[in-house]
Amino acid sequence: MIRKVTMGLVFIYGTFISLRTSAQISSGQLDGRSIPINTAVPFLRITPDARSGAMGDVGVAISPDAYSIYNNLSKLPFAEKNAGLAVTYTPWLKELVNDVFLASLTGYTKLDEQQAVSASLRYFSLGTVTFTDYAGTVLQDFHPREFAVDAGYARKLSDHFSIGLTGHFIYSNLASGQTVGGGSAPIKAGKAFAVDLSGFYTKDFEKDDGLVNKLSIGAAISNIGTKISYVSSAQDKDFLPTNLGIGTAYTLALDETNQLTFALDINKLLVPTPDSAGKYRTKSSLEGMFSSFGDAPGGFKEELQELMYSVGMEYWYNQQFAVRAGYFNENKYKGNRKYFTAGIGVKYDVFGLNFSYLVPSGSGIQRNPLSNTLRFTLTFDLGSRDEDSRTGW
Repeated sequence: MIRKVTMGLVFIYGTFISLRTSAQISSGQLDGRSIPINTAVPFLRITPDARSGAMGDVGVAISPDAYSIYNNLSKLPFAEKNAGLAVTYTPWLKELVNDVFLASLTGYTKLDEQQAVSASLRYFSLGTVTFTDYAGTVLQDFHPREFAVDAGYARKLSDHFSIGLTGHFIYSNLASGQTVGGGSAPIKAGKAFAVDLSGFYTKDFEKDDGLVNKLSIGAAISNIGTKISYVSSAQDKDFLPTNLGIGTAYTLALDETNQLTFALDINKLLVPTPDSAGKYRTKSSLEGMFSSFGDAPGGFKEELQELMYSVGMEYWYNQQFAVRAGYFNENKYKGNRKYFTAGIGVKYDVFGLNFSYLVPSGSGIQRNPLSNTLRFTLTFDLGSRDEDSRTGW
């Protein structure tokens, strides 16, 4: 039985059409019109792991784990374990469809006390889409899909500071072989290359009772790379979701068995704000990055509206049971994603299981496509515990 999946068409329409429909844009905050920043392959900005997903999508400065390659690779030289592996499955937009999902597999190993390497695979399936002609005749069923292969290297530069470099190969096949607007040139799979640059600072603060609190600060610029195209025209190239993330986290050692972490991330897409003439599309990736700090039609006020905020909390009992909660906020003119998150984690020996749940907030939540988003992550901690670790991470 052929099933037409509306959301699949929405994804494809958003990729090929939405970047071309910004006519009559003036100032989003002055005339009440939304001016969201659009990019290709938005799945690269979906938080893949349940731990960060339960903490409002924070991740730049929280303690390192196998998913550091996604949010801040430079944390890995400070990892407690010498190696780790994790796998996650996330049903996506389950309120609208039941066959869209994100799956990921990632791992890392520390070469020594100063260096670490990591690799991962993220796969995003957009379900099944049925293509028809103008008369409604079925042409074919298609399975849009995207994936990214990642690899990175991180190194300590001092006892408290480290840097990281990550490379990505990105593949996006949304409608290969089809044509848009009656054109003769067929749509092709898009390919792109990108890198991440990251830095991390962490410092322990020993208390009078011998317990240790920890302050961490991180920054990462992700998805710096080539533009991506699904057609042959050089003018029809779209930006990757290049992003600047800055975060901080503070861990309180309450006693020998209880610890509490608070974290804050601020993110901004380094992609040009759409303009009425579509001139932003002619910019190169680097030009778009630098101009993104001052190209909003509404000036500095609108630039501030492009910031996304995440706050999160994590409580551990005896390093065996965790409770997490968080909140994510995006301005109503720039996407209007607002949601609470919660989750739990358990560890037994080298095995761990994390779970997160998302609850939208604000207006329009009755039929919010993000409602009831679930993430499941299975982790494997490999290697011995660092002898000098005193935080219980």
